[in-house]
Amino acid sequence: MAVAAAQKNREMFAIKKSYSIENGYPSRRRSLVDDARFETLVVKQTKQSVLEEARARANDSGLDSDFIQDDVLLGTNDKSPTVEDGTQQDDTKNGHLADADIGDDANKDDDYTLTEEEVILQNAASESPEAEQVIQQAALLLRMRDGMGSLARILKTIDNYKGTVVHLETRPSQVTGIQFDALVKVSMTRVNLLQLIRSLRQSTAFAGVNLVSENNVSSKTPWFPRHASDLDNCNHLMTKYEPELDMNHPGFADKEYRERRKQIAEIAFAYKYNDPIPFITYTEAENATWMRVFNTVLDLMPKHACAEYKAAFSKLQAADIFVPHRIPQLDHVSNFLRTHTGFTLRPAAGLLTARDFLASLAFRVFQSTQYVRHANSPFHTPEPDCIHELLGHIPLLADPSFAQFSQEIGLASLGASDAEIEKLSTVYWFTVEFGLCKENQQLKAYGAALLSSIGELLHALSDKPELRPFEPASTSIQPYQDQEYQPIYYVAESFEDAKEKFRRWVSGMSRPFEVRFNPHTERVEVLDSVDKLETLIWQLNTEMLHLTNAVKKLKSSQFE
Repeated sequence: MAVAAAQKNREMFAIKKSYSIENGYPSRRRSLVDDARFETLVVKQTKQSVLEEARARANDSGLDSDFIQDDVLLGTNDKSPTVEDGTQQDDTKNGHLADADIGDDANKDDDYTLTEEEVILQNAASESPEAEQVIQQAALLLRMRDGMGSLARILKTIDNYKGTVVHLETRPSQVTGIQFDALVKVSMTRVNLLQLIRSLRQSTAFAGVNLVSENNVSSKTPWFPRHASDLDNCNHLMTKYEPELDMNHPGFADKEYRERRKQIAEIAFAYKYNDPIPFITYTEAENATWMRVFNTVLDLMPKHACAEYKAAFSKLQAADIFVPHRIPQLDHVSNFLRTHTGFTLRPAAGLLTARDFLASLAFRVFQSTQYVRHANSPFHTPEPDCIHELLGHIPLLADPSFAQFSQEIGLASLGASDAEIEKLSTVYWFTVEFGLCKENQQLKAYGAALLSSIGELLHALSDKPELRPFEPASTSIQPYQDQEYQPIYYVAESFEDAKEKFRRWVSGMSRPFEVRFNPHTERVEVLDSVDKLETLIWQLNTEMLHLTNAVKKLKSSQFE
């Protein structure tokens, strides 16, 4: 119950509606990168609004009124910033005191109002009288002015509120005027925990009392799906029904096209985990648009596409999925991908938020639109459509190496900060969408936006743009172009080289935990305990035993 409540409260900071030009989205061409930046702004504003509302409710209820006056903690002379300022630090690592130097900014940890963790705890406790009495595991970080003599007061107060001390750890403080820091893990009811924090803050013996996270996946970690079924909650759109909003959209003046788009989008919104992918009966005009683009790709592919793309494309043709006269059904494509790389498809109503889209890749799920671009603009679309998805993305998702690279981008996004989501989106933009690679000393395209856009493809392989070697650190902060052809493209030496560079770069991200995808359970596992790691090591050892035996048998057969 406590875990469910914590997840519910974390979700209150997530985007809960779709966004469009009407509320500030400026771009005419929809891109994952710009969506990530817009999403960061919206989440920040939403989060601040939610926290301020919760704190106002707490103050109205008198929770803080007896120990906060004029933004100053009673017993201190510090005026301290709130969590919105971004200065509150978590001085624990893996449930223990961290060794990092706190420095002169340590006094910024003294909160004059509820912290984000306390807001979440208070919301969980306020759901019902029963919720108040749920036993909560928590950790408190206390800065003690008066030395170890304060420990007795801490333990006595915890006992008064019927709490149990699970762990106690101290260290000499690195802050002037503070003698010791103490990390105290407690087990007690939610309502008593909130009262304990209030009581401790009233004492002049402590320069700071902070509720910190008990687990590596903290309340500040953005919510992310743990099971493939959770992708039902990853369908937030940055834009919706574009033809109705953008006068420059090819379908803006076409009422019939707009209604068709709306119908197909509603089908995607209704889709749930394990449902069969809905069958779309495409019109003659839609199939004709597909044929024009398909035949053009066939003409350009032999010279300009990478070998992996061409090999997978041929397999899709042999399976009677890629044919000129009809648009493939997502269900047929999904079954094909499942047998080759374990990827599957699920229908999407439009361009998803960057976080939702990247999270899906972690489960080897690609969210694909089913509507078709307007017939008046067969070789360009201002947002993803099924022709872009099918001809651009699907062939390489059938390649094992590229499929793994796509999944690794998705896994890196789970629990990442908004700033890191922006960087991951930019890497995705310059690789999966607009990537070039070397093949026998010649440039070839592997990016989906290139392979499904004739003009952009020919531009990328001409002498007009600037070509740079793919390096994730610099690529991730490179400004992108979404109104015209790209002025800069990044060239990978190979898929394997790109994956290795990406892994090294991701290892430096700030996320305090690692994740892995278990294909047998369709679940993402957070590797945050010794037991989980031991189980994984046992599984890897078993795999290594099979591989070693296979090598021995192959070697012995060569000498027979």
